[in-house]
Amino acid sequence: MSTYDSLSRIQSDIDSGSIDCVGLVNHYLSNIRKYQHLNALTEVYAEEALAEAKKLQSKIDAGTAGRLAGMIFTVKDVYCHEGHSLQCSSKILEGFESQFTATCVQRMLDEDAILIGRNNCDEFAMGSSNENSVFGPVINAVGENRVPGGSSGGSAVAVQAEMCLVSIGSDTGGSVRQPAAYCGIIGMKPNYGRVSRHGLSAYASSFDCVGLLARSIEDTALTLEIMAGPDEFDTTVSHKPVLPYSNNLNWEGTAKIAYFDNILTHQGLDSQVKSATNITYEKLRSLGHSLDHQAFEYLDYVLPTYYILTTAEASTNLSRYDGVRYGYRSESAHDLESMYKKTRSEGFGEEVKKRILLGTYVLSEGFYDAYFSKAQKVRRLIREETLKIFEQHDFIILPTAPTTAFELNSHNRDPLEMYLEDIFTVQASLAGLPAISLPNGVDKNGLPIGIQVIANTFEEEKLLSFSRYLIEHVLSN
Repeated sequence: MSTYDSLSRIQSDIDSGSIDCVGLVNHYLSNIRKYQHLNALTEVYAEEALAEAKKLQSKIDAGTAGRLAGMIFTVKDVYCHEGHSLQCSSKILEGFESQFTATCVQRMLDEDAILIGRNNCDEFAMGSSNENSVFGPVINAVGENRVPGGSSGGSAVAVQAEMCLVSIGSDTGGSVRQPAAYCGIIGMKPNYGRVSRHGLSAYASSFDCVGLLARSIEDTALTLEIMAGPDEFDTTVSHKPVLPYSNNLNWEGTAKIAYFDNILTHQGLDSQVKSATNITYEKLRSLGHSLDHQAFEYLDYVLPTYYILTTAEASTNLSRYDGVRYGYRSESAHDLESMYKKTRSEGFGEEVKKRILLGTYVLSEGFYDAYFSKAQKVRRLIREETLKIFEQHDFIILPTAPTTAFELNSHNRDPLEMYLEDIFTVQASLAGLPAISLPNGVDKNGLPIGIQVIANTFEEEKLLSFSRYLIEHVLSN
């Protein structure tokens, strides 16, 4: 069976009778079995997916199927799905079963997408390599000893190895965009508040976004269009109109693009990533687009600001996991206090415990003003400076990640080295802006390189149409 890169191709084959929904699900289940060693999925809903496929085929035959009929998708193990396990790839939620379904997942199911499994990820979405999971690391399909990026590494690999067509990940500081870059696929973070976070396990509530990993811009646009919009269960979601993204993907005219000199000269930027980025800039110039270099003076502050604020929010959000009501409880506890201590010590992994401790420290009396309050002020400056760029420009374009996929266990000894993998993605997260990672060739070892496009507030439609233009006229040539 041929590789499916878009929903339109699947629906065309179903309409022509080349394949039916059951055969389609079996195709993806076959790939899941074939690539089981990559550890991208922690749970496969084979029987459920096949049963849904039979129902869907009947709806298609009757002409009553939804807009996502034929889309096989997976969800990151941080989303609720009623009656199914939710573990956030952590021991602390061992045995927990969701009591309701996340809004973004439900909206896809309502349009007849078929959920085929749950993806491995970094524990509680904290990581840049998908090595921090109680289920073990995920492996990049392009290299048996390479990480897929994180924290949505399992989602990225599932799309990369065609275990599904689309996957719902989460993006707090680049957790959809960076693994998309490492795996050679598309990864999008919409504007903060564009998609309801109801049913998404919280890491850092003022940063967390529902994100998408896909093989085409068309599928990204259609899925976002269906997931986005107001939700009575999430008071932070925007009430701005959701535009018909999938119908407005034709970019016309030229764009004004900003890029940062201090990113291209950054000591952590791999030379091959830099070269690929510069080639893209030159192609854009040759097509008549204007590119202006900017000096983003806050580059050295984005990572410290991000990690101070997210660890502070994580320490608060993760305080609910204590062994009292649900999940893992230590068997060696002898009183209430020891139950709390032992349960959390045994239930959380090292990276999560590290971030909880850092967050508790920056929120503590005597350090709150020195760290947390100051970081909030710097975040505001970063957002203001970024928005100022958009007064004169349509987009900011920069590398998604400073390197290509690194080897497993190669960054574990130096946490700073791992955190630096997020240096180019956290700006959009701090500013709450929509951003997307697109494939931009490969390095000499055949490892994918990503390029990132950031748009102004709630300009997802503009971002998606320009992204399709890039893929068709710039990145593919």
